[in-house]
Amino acid sequence: MAESTRVIYAAIAANLAICAIKFAAASFTGSSAMISEGIHSLVDTGNGGLLLLGEHKSQKPADAEHPFGHGKELYFWSLIVAVVIFAVGGGISAYEGLLHILHPKPPENTTWNFIVLALAFLFEAGSFALAAKSFNKTKREAGIWQTIHRSKDPTTFMILLEDSAALVGLLVAAAGIYLTVRLHNPYFDGAASVVIGILLALIAVLLAYETKGLLIGEGADPDTVKALRQTAASDPNVEKVNRVLTMYFGPNTILLAMDLRFRQNLSAADLEATVKRLEARIRKNNEKVKHIFIESDSISEQEVKG
Repeated sequence: MAESTRVIYAAIAANLAICAIKFAAASFTGSSAMISEGIHSLVDTGNGGLLLLGEHKSQKPADAEHPFGHGKELYFWSLIVAVVIFAVGGGISAYEGLLHILHPKPPENTTWNFIVLALAFLFEAGSFALAAKSFNKTKREAGIWQTIHRSKDPTTFMILLEDSAALVGLLVAAAGIYLTVRLHNPYFDGAASVVIGILLALIAVLLAYETKGLLIGEGADPDTVKALRQTAASDPNVEKVNRVLTMYFGPNTILLAMDLRFRQNLSAADLEATVKRLEARIRKNNEKVKHIFIESDSISEQEVKG
């Protein structure tokens, strides 16, 4: 099982447990913030299932209709996750909060809310720690936002951002309930729910923005492109490397198109051998490059011997 898949399963298990205890607490306390938190955990559980579905579908082999494979299935379902977080998580949480602001009702048995929030925080912290460990393996020396932007596997940062939002949401819910009890003002409970909704909406927009780039087609990072260019330029039969175009068709599938100028007076056999040699070296140096197309910008001008 891939590490990203283990992270998703861990997040689903944690969110299921958290969702159950949150809704149980909300049912006999009437807290708006707790209802929003229950919705939040329910949405996160469903999102984990959607990411697993995307992982499964992306592994399907290439066929006549999808010659480059189904790797972008993961990007599509990741975009759906962002939409669900925005519409269901953020929308319903904000709506629930507004209802309680318009029709305030003091929560009851608030001690149970704090107990549940503390337990939920522990579960979420465990899931977050696992997601952070997986994310840090791809982070290296880059910053967090730079790593998110460069990542071609949305599962590495989606679970991390969801868990981060969950931890912040729990603190907001706790603060709202505490202020409601402390100040005898039920508006704080509804306001906490609205804040949680806004937080989820902001996370959803960020996830949608990052996933959109992957879905429409992102190229390899500059260091990878530079390495590919150097590999081609190092061949003795290559005079010049013109364009190097790349596109991700999934986290582990890169399409490479290179425009090269070969040395003059190569025979057809030498040219064919050079192309095969280049393809073998490129695949050896970067196993993610699955599809390679090499074009000569001056093949018609070369004196190709039969």
